Amino acid sequence: MTDPTCKVNDLGIWLKKQMDEGKFETPRSRQQATEISGFLSEVCQGLAEEDHITAIMKRADFLASAGETAEIRGAGKKIISDVEENLEIFLGHIQTHTCPSGACPMLTPAPCQMACPAGIDIPSYLTLVGQGRYEEAIDVIRKDNPFPWVCGLVCTHPCEFMCVRARMDAPVAIMDMKGLAAEKAMSARQYKNPEPKPDNGHKICIIGAGPGGMTAAYYLALRGYRVTVIEALPVSGGMMMVGIPRYRLPREVIDREVAMIQDLGVEFRFNTRVGKDITVAALEQEGFEAYLLAIGAHGSYKLMIPGEDDFPQVITAVDFLLRVALGDHRPPGRRVAVIGGGNVAIDAARTSLRLGSEEVTILYRRTHDQMPAHHMEVVEAEEEGIQFSFLTIPKKIHGEDGRVTAIECVRAELSEPDASGRRRPVPVEGSNYELAVDTVIPAIGQEVNGSGLERFEDMRWTRRNTIQANTLSMETHQARVFAVGDAVTGPATVVEAIAGGKKAAHAIHRYFEGFPQPKFPRAPTRRGRMAFFQVPAALKADLKRVEMPLLGNERRRITFQQVRLGLDDTQARNEARRCLRCDVCIRCGRCVEICRDKMGINALELGYMDFDHPGKTDLKITAERCIACGACATNCPTGAMQMTDQGGMRVLSLCGTELNRLKLEYCEKCGAVIGPARYHDYIMRRIREISPKLAGKRVCLDCARQETGRRHVEMAPPEKE
Repeated sequence: MTDPTCKVNDLGIWLKKQMDEGKFETPRSRQQATEISGFLSEVCQGLAEEDHITAIMKRADFLASAGETAEIRGAGKKIISDVEENLEIFLGHIQTHTCPSGACPMLTPAPCQMACPAGIDIPSYLTLVGQGRYEEAIDVIRKDNPFPWVCGLVCTHPCEFMCVRARMDAPVAIMDMKGLAAEKAMSARQYKNPEPKPDNGHKICIIGAGPGGMTAAYYLALRGYRVTVIEALPVSGGMMMVGIPRYRLPREVIDREVAMIQDLGVEFRFNTRVGKDITVAALEQEGFEAYLLAIGAHGSYKLMIPGEDDFPQVITAVDFLLRVALGDHRPPGRRVAVIGGGNVAIDAARTSLRLGSEEVTILYRRTHDQMPAHHMEVVEAEEEGIQFSFLTIPKKIHGEDGRVTAIECVRAELSEPDASGRRRPVPVEGSNYELAVDTVIPAIGQEVNGSGLERFEDMRWTRRNTIQANTLSMETHQARVFAVGDAVTGPATVVEAIAGGKKAAHAIHRYFEGFPQPKFPRAPTRRGRMAFFQVPAALKADLKRVEMPLLGNERRRITFQQVRLGLDDTQARNEARRCLRCDVCIRCGRCVEICRDKMGINALELGYMDFDHPGKTDLKITAERCIACGACATNCPTGAMQMTDQGGMRVLSLCGTELNRLKLEYCEKCGAVIGPARYHDYIMRRIREISPKLAGKRVCLDCARQETGRRHVEMAPPEKE
């Protein structure tokens, strides 16, 4: 694997090489090049301001125009060209303190933050939650996601899949910590909006009050835009409100976070469908200057089997969940068949059970381990008594007197892997059977309903009936019209819609400011570098992932009470201590290599640092082997590994995890610190042949030189490579 490269870092390395080779011959050109090199170094370390770019260009222009040789002038032109071509990357380093390539050690984001669609600074808010600083944690989260409470309950948490702690035992409970922070801050009335900028006079119309549209409304309102959100439903929230059942996401959670957006002056118009209740021409007359389409994917794919359109008891999962969310709590039937294997199918099945259905069966055409639904949702459904019928393909819906009586199915088996490696379900001949049911709920996929948007004539649609949009700026092919969420991606997750809304708000602002739209994906922003928790290695290794307490099964089956009961302060504190602080430790492995290969000690067994092929990790073994030489800390590029002397002890720690603590010894002649006994013994073994006189003595380097008269004795740890 080749090392990652960064355009900023690459330019700095090139310039330094030119300087080392003496290409800048005159004092004036050397001074200009040296100053440019220093500015580039500060950009790579996250210490720069936007003025640094101006300063670099000014000095490069001097080299390009007034350089004494053609070589110097060429160097100046190259610097100017590189900065102009990669301006967004330079600005990203300065504005977000992040190097997405990972080539700048001090700016390398943690894997969890890189995996979060919204780009939340996860290590910072985990640390704040662990300290009980919930208000500050929410402030960090809402810089990138205005719905921390919602996402703390229903996020698919891809961050946890990339959590490095999982290479040791289990990932940190990142989602649950977010939910706790939001609930605590809201309860203490510490959940507050940032101060918005003054009204800039621009009016924006957002069509759709789902997570994508409302996220854009939040960030635009903070920038001073006057935002109006038009929603066809009588409530805000989109699929968060009418697609996710209350036992997973209580309605009051959505209401409270939407109210925070309304407090910024965002106007909501409900029961208003564009093209029916209001026209685009009318919106134009109101003075809206840009539009964001966030209409979601509220349509449903059909089963395409006989009987599907013949009975009112065949109702799509989307329509069923919408009906329940708006207050219709009648049971769908006594015996219900739900068709599909995604989260919507699980939601429809568990909702049916809570409404009073006696038997609920999920029919899925593939196997249990191929279900796209979240694993914990499937487990909880099984606990509640939902039946599953795998490798089952529906063929026909039967009924009498206008009512469903059964669904005919055929059993399936998996074929040999196709070119993509996937095994397809193939019907088993002669395996047809009927399952007695009185309601069928298809949940095989959602689609976008674009009716009412015909007025946007230049907008283009994909073959999947989604809106074509630039994935970086969310611009459509029609001027002043942007699109976001499921209408662009197809059915996706809440956090993906939120990420799109944030991008759209940024792009709309750039449009009005006259800035060109981004050419590269925005890197996630590092919001801070929090102080480490001081944790003994044994505790760090032994802490297990917190178990989320759940509502008792008896209550779950009959009520819509929230199933996941949340963490308490002690659980949150311990969970935060499990975090390996990958925002600081970039897992370069340099400490391990130095200790093993240069010093010959091999005291660091940190197998988790090899992300793709993790080995054994033993945080406790360091205390048995480490001599506290400090070579690992000296060579750490980010300061994650630290060695300090405190209270007569030398302490080695990795991101606050105390790996070793040894008593200091002092020179018997002058009293200077000479390090722990292990380190001194290690050095004595190295110089015994040079000076037998020193055997058994505890003397510092200076006293050793005086005693032996041999000036070449060296006791310091290896220099940084």
